Amino acid sequence: MEKKENAFRFDKKSFLIAAAIFIIEVLIALYITDNFIRPYVGDVLVVILIYYFVKAFVHIGVWPLAIATLLFSYLIETLQYFHIVKLIGLGDNKFANIVIGNSFAWEDIMAYTIGITIVVLIETYSIKRKTASNERLL
Repeated sequence: MEKKENAFRFDKKSFLIAAAIFIIEVLIALYITDNFIRPYVGDVLVVILIYYFVKAFVHIGVWPLAIATLLFSYLIETLQYFHIVKLIGLGDNKFANIVIGNSFAWEDIMAYTIGITIVVLIETYSIKRKTASNERLL
């Protein structure tokens, strides 16, 4: 009988990547007020952060997790279009406005897509490199 792999496990490397990106995001939010890094690079990084944070705790393939992360990000952005923060009565809550956001932008959708593309490229390259390394050992 085949041993079933547990879907939940802790991946230290993914957690450290997520933590590092979180720190970068906080630094961007606190110290950068430009019109490029804060709005665009921050949005590219946030989907990478979400991907690696989930990957730190859930064993799932690259594509399913990448698609789920991207769809989640699109959902949050769509909810911003409908001003969800105000609709749920948190319009005056600064934390809710920062975490959920309060304005829809197509540029954000593009940034999320770029971020997930970067993740897929990195993960695919990493998997190919591991596979090649393992084949050399055989």
